[in-house]
Amino acid sequence: MTVRIPDTEYSLSFVRATGPGGQNVNKVATAVQLRFNVGASSVLDAASKTRLRALAGRRLTAADDIVITARSARTQEANRRDAVARLHELVARAAIAPRVRRATRPTRGSQERRLQRKTHAQRTKRLRGRVHADD
Repeated sequence: MTVRIPDTEYSLSFVRATGPGGQNVNKVATAVQLRFNVGASSVLDAASKTRLRALAGRRLTAADDIVITARSARTQEANRRDAVARLHELVARAAIAPRVRRATRPTRGSQERRLQRKTHAQRTKRLRGRVHADD
C-alpha cells in the first residue's frame, strides 16, 4: 500500500548546516528541516498514525510533529529531496500493518527433539563432574 503525502501537509525550512564545508557552510542555508504534523494528516488512518508515531521515535515532538533534518548534500535541492524521500519511506513503513500472530501448539516432533537435546546436555554436564574412584 503506497501513501502519497501532498506537499501541503509538510513544511520546509532552510537552516545553516553544521560541520566542515569552508566558507560555504557559514554563508548559505543548505540544510533542510522538514516538519510533518501527524495528527493533522488527512491521508493517514488512525492505525497508520499510531505506527508512524512509534516509528518516528525521537524525531516526534510534543506538538505531534515529525522533524526530519537533511544536511548531507551541499545544495538545498538535494537536501530537500533527501528529506522528502525519508518522510515518504517512513510513511510507507507505517502504512504496512503487521501480520497478526496466531498462537500455535508445538508439534510432537519438536517437543521430542527439545527433550532429547535437554537429556543430551544433562548427560554432557554430568560427565564434566568429579571422577569417583569406584567408577
